[in-house]
Amino acid sequence: MSPISILLIGFAMSTDAFAAAIGKGAAMRKPVFRDALRAGIIFGVIEAITPIIGWLLGRAALQYVEAFDHWIAFGLLGALGIHMIYNGLRPDSAEEDEDPSQHHGFWKLALTGFATSIDAMAVGIGLAFMDVHIGVMAAVIGLCTLTMVTAGIMLGRVLGSMVGKRAEIIGGVILVIIGATILYEHLHGAA
Repeated sequence: MSPISILLIGFAMSTDAFAAAIGKGAAMRKPVFRDALRAGIIFGVIEAITPIIGWLLGRAALQYVEAFDHWIAFGLLGALGIHMIYNGLRPDSAEEDEDPSQHHGFWKLALTGFATSIDAMAVGIGLAFMDVHIGVMAAVIGLCTLTMVTAGIMLGRVLGSMVGKRAEIIGGVILVIIGATILYEHLHGAA
C-alpha cells in the first residue's frame, strides 16, 4: 500500500472523531489548547489501538479467506464509507437538553473515542488481508486522529456543526474510493 493511501486511510479514520470534536468544542465554553490536546491524545490512542485489534482478528481468519480477501477489504471499506456518508447526510438528533459540561471528563471522552473508532477496527480486519505494516498504519491513524481532534475542538467554537457532517461525508467517500482501488488492483493484477 502506498504512503498516500496509508495517509488517506489515517485521515478518513479520523473524520468521525473530528466531527465529534467539533461538536465537543462547540459545547465547551472556551476550549483551551491543553483541553483540546488532552482529548486528541485520548482519541488518538484509542483510534490507534482498535485497528491493531481488528488486524489480529483478521490475521487469525486469513488462511480461511485468502482466496477472496480483496472482496472482504472492498466490502468492509465500502460499507464503512457508505455508513459514514449516511451519517453525514442524516439530520442531527436533538441533544440540546444535555449539560455541555458533562461531555468532557476522561471516561466520556474515552467512550466517545471508542465509539468513533469502531470503523478503525473494521478497517484493521480488512488490512489483515493486505501487505501492510499494521504498526505504521496504527501510528498514522492515531497521529491523524490526535491532530484532527485537537484541531476540531479548537475550531468547534468557530465552525460549530457546519463542517462536522461534511468531514464525515468526505471520509466516507475516501474509504469507498480506497476499497474500490484495492478491488481494482487485485482484479487487474489477477487478469
